[in-house]
Amino acid sequence: MTKRPKYHHIISSVQKIALYETKARYFLVGSNNTQTKFRVLKINRMEPMELNVTDDKIEYGLKEIRDLLKMLNLGNRQRQGQKTNPGFNRTVSAFGIVGFVKFLEGYYIILITKRRRVAEIGHHTIYKIEDTRMVYIPNEGDRNTNPDETRYLKMFQNIDLSSNFYFSYSYDLSHTLQYNLAPLNTSSHADSCDTLDQTETALTWNLQMKTTQSATVEVAENFLASLQSSGNKHHQRIRQSKSSGPEDSYSSTGSESEVWSELRQTDEHQDSSTKDSEEGHHYGVRCKPHWKFVWNTELLEPVDIHSDWKLYITHGFIGQSNISVYGKPLYLTLIARRSQKFAGTRFLKRGSNCEGHVANEVETEQIIHDSSVSSFTLGHFTAFVQMRGSVPSHWSQDISKMVPKPPISLDMCDPFSYTAGQHFNQLLHRYGAPIICLNLVKKRETKRHESILGDEFTFAIDYLNQFLPPQHHIKHIWLDMARVNKLKEVNVMDRLSKISYGVLRKTGVFQSWPRYYWQDLPYSKQHRLTGGFITESGSILQTGVVRVNCVDCLDRTNTAQFALGKCAMAFQLYALGVLESPKLEFDTDSVRWLLVEPFIDADKQNAINLFLQVYQPNNHHTPLWDLPTDYYLHNPTAAGKIVCHRNLYTRWWDEDVAGCLPLAFDEVIKGHKNTIVEVYQALFPDERIDGFFEHYRPYEMSVLNEIYSFIMAHSI
Repeated sequence: MTKRPKYHHIISSVQKIALYETKARYFLVGSNNTQTKFRVLKINRMEPMELNVTDDKIEYGLKEIRDLLKMLNLGNRQRQGQKTNPGFNRTVSAFGIVGFVKFLEGYYIILITKRRRVAEIGHHTIYKIEDTRMVYIPNEGDRNTNPDETRYLKMFQNIDLSSNFYFSYSYDLSHTLQYNLAPLNTSSHADSCDTLDQTETALTWNLQMKTTQSATVEVAENFLASLQSSGNKHHQRIRQSKSSGPEDSYSSTGSESEVWSELRQTDEHQDSSTKDSEEGHHYGVRCKPHWKFVWNTELLEPVDIHSDWKLYITHGFIGQSNISVYGKPLYLTLIARRSQKFAGTRFLKRGSNCEGHVANEVETEQIIHDSSVSSFTLGHFTAFVQMRGSVPSHWSQDISKMVPKPPISLDMCDPFSYTAGQHFNQLLHRYGAPIICLNLVKKRETKRHESILGDEFTFAIDYLNQFLPPQHHIKHIWLDMARVNKLKEVNVMDRLSKISYGVLRKTGVFQSWPRYYWQDLPYSKQHRLTGGFITESGSILQTGVVRVNCVDCLDRTNTAQFALGKCAMAFQLYALGVLESPKLEFDTDSVRWLLVEPFIDADKQNAINLFLQVYQPNNHHTPLWDLPTDYYLHNPTAAGKIVCHRNLYTRWWDEDVAGCLPLAFDEVIKGHKNTIVEVYQALFPDERIDGFFEHYRPYEMSVLNEIYSFIMAHSI
């Protein structure tokens, strides 16, 4: 009987970086945690205005990399009188590369120098950036000075990378848990594997996360010393590892790494043939991220380097807490992803651009799983996804007048709802159907203000629904919270609670395992009233999404999303067997934790445009601060040409998307060649796909009160 192949998320083999400087070049040496595998980048410093990065795509061993560094050091030494200067003038240690950026002079490289562990999902660890360093690449002597360079540099640094920016070496933060756990469409993968470079490594994506303010901040240091030291200096490295933090203690010396490598190689020779015959072939796979939620896309664009070097940075909020229910540990995780499309400050970014990307778009994912089972593939995970975003139309507010409520104006007539159609087509791609819009703007006003947006939104949804099958219509719920709050006989939270239960019965929640037997008994009807899609394996998929908006996507939206999250939590705890029915009181530890504000927008518009490279400085362009508006930066297509780039008025969605409904098109085609970055056949066990080895790190000594799961926030 032919065994089905097994696919594993690839774990990046570049998790520690050392930057070496010579007069002519920078050398970046990347290493895995055990310092047994290395990669090298070479950056030319002699071209002041160009970026020349060379990646040989070769994986080096410890002895090879030491010989290489020794050779470079000897080759670059300079003799001055009776003294010989070292070949390396300066070195920097880091945990990853954010990207490369250029203003009016040469390029800078941005490195992550401090990180803090904030979450764990299965064997995947999520980090928050705590500090970065920008290094100017060209030689200072060849620098072409420009008076505006310093101003652009300060503006770029206004984006505080130590505030709410996250990354992972193995987990795809840009995708939902449901997508990351979705099986690959493997119709062509096993065959196409032979055509790929079998020596290339890749990144891993799995799930189980945690966050706490007390987690140790890791500082990138001592890595350089361990590389340059010889095998006879074990005592020096041991002292260095003791003096550094537990999570940054590069304690695996050369001999220790060699011992572990030999042990693992022995296991591979003994077990790989047995594993393959019993379980089928093992493949490492790395999928493409969802670019909308990757904030350093343009910063990585100038270079062609191996995927292990690339860290995809997301912006938003990630928090995790341990909720104890009668001694049973349940991890509650919140992930808020902020879109980098049409991103900006509160009043300067309203509505949508010409491509259907809306302002203030944030996707919020609520994950609850039973942490008593540590396996990612065998664990019980539940998740619920909702989103917020501005009304998808061309509108703005005049902030030149100092009034409490700046007037709302519609900037462009859109009789065929083209912009809204593009927006909802994107939602069908990512989430499937139904799309439920919870519109919280005011409905009845003495003087029309917010109702202008409500009427425009209603018209767009009614128009687009004409061409959708009835079962996949966009649902529109218009709730005037201000008016409801004035009614004595109606409570706003009760009304939102009823709406939330209605939403959950249409979309359902993601559940990674089949329902329990007692939940399918005749007297247990609560769970079967929820929506979603039941797969062949018995797991349940969330289909569709609820989209919440008010005018600012702030206070009213926060209240509604809290009610939705509270309702979803009840269904999630019921699915886990904790509750007898999907009902949850407000005054509980888990519900109170949901009140954490998921995102605070305090960035400046020009800094955002510069960081995202929406605006790229040039001596021939108007300086960013002199632009009267950034409208054309976010709307490059002239308004009169929009009609030339659209589908038929009666078919505003993509045909492939409609054929997959109610499932999400992005999940259905996962595994298609356009969704895969890298795939290779692995001999099990392989460190690049071995989550246990990556997470538990048996080559390091662990102290109980310094282990993240021990010190994370909890309700006990």
